Amino acid sequence: MLLSESRCVVLGAGGFIGTNLCRALNGKVSSLKAFGRRQAFPDAMKGVPWITGDFSEPASVAAVLGDTDIVYHLVNTSTPTSSNFDKMADLESSVKPTIAMLEACREAGVKRVVFVSSGGTVYGVPKHIPTFEDAPTWPITAYGVTKLAIEKYLFLFNHLYNLDFRVLRVANPFGAFQSTVKIHGAIMTFLQKAMDDRAIEIWGDGGTLRDYIYIDDVVSAIMAASEHEGAEKVFNIGAGAGRSLNDIIHAIEKLLGRSLAVKYLNPRPGDVPRSVLDISRAQADLGWSPQVSFEEGLKRTAEWLEVQRQ
Repeated sequence: MLLSESRCVVLGAGGFIGTNLCRALNGKVSSLKAFGRRQAFPDAMKGVPWITGDFSEPASVAAVLGDTDIVYHLVNTSTPTSSNFDKMADLESSVKPTIAMLEACREAGVKRVVFVSSGGTVYGVPKHIPTFEDAPTWPITAYGVTKLAIEKYLFLFNHLYNLDFRVLRVANPFGAFQSTVKIHGAIMTFLQKAMDDRAIEIWGDGGTLRDYIYIDDVVSAIMAASEHEGAEKVFNIGAGAGRSLNDIIHAIEKLLGRSLAVKYLNPRPGDVPRSVLDISRAQADLGWSPQVSFEEGLKRTAEWLEVQRQ
């Protein structure tokens, strides 16, 4: 399936990954429709055909899926931490509308669904680091359970109706157009507080290990998955290396050339201590590898954030 000849719909297009993906796809595919409740950065989406709608309304979603080859499912309705406080809401707002969306895809003749899952939550507390795709999946947040449930429904629709799909279990993305309002993403949150000369709050001792990947590499992986014709359907997408929260603090201090104020808080029960992904399958099957180093990605993110603050 050639991406340049595909008619594409991005669901959840106004968010962090959606904004970057739409900018990358615009003008490079046969047609593009961006669907979401709102655009976090409207100026960045100029020239992208936008359709305002709510993912929880099946009729609105079905209406946008006509004449579509590839659907990108990027909708998030919670965070790993918030999801555990209202598990039923997370289920109702994510899984149920996704099933309705898949039914609409089947009826509309959609060729492929590309779903951005969570490499940092579906495995729970992994026994092996780095973690490969066939490792046990025992999430410790409702968010991770929801992502895993959607993956399973994709397999079901493929089995029952031959609806093709690819799942990308993305690690911890960061970069331009990540929300500066919501506390979502350590790197953006830390950078913003550092630039505001505010203390950075860390849950635990700062040793929590994560796999951080720059957004441009995430987008290139999504585009590679759009054209993939191999047998594998689930791919880890990350840098394949771990950095602690303390490592991030030190990297920001080096970038800004000054020390930062850090306040350590009690650890949160929903935080996985270590999460690093094995990306060898994506490298072999998708022909994809991350191209932007952590240091370069951090520099680009800081430059983008500085522009937003002006």
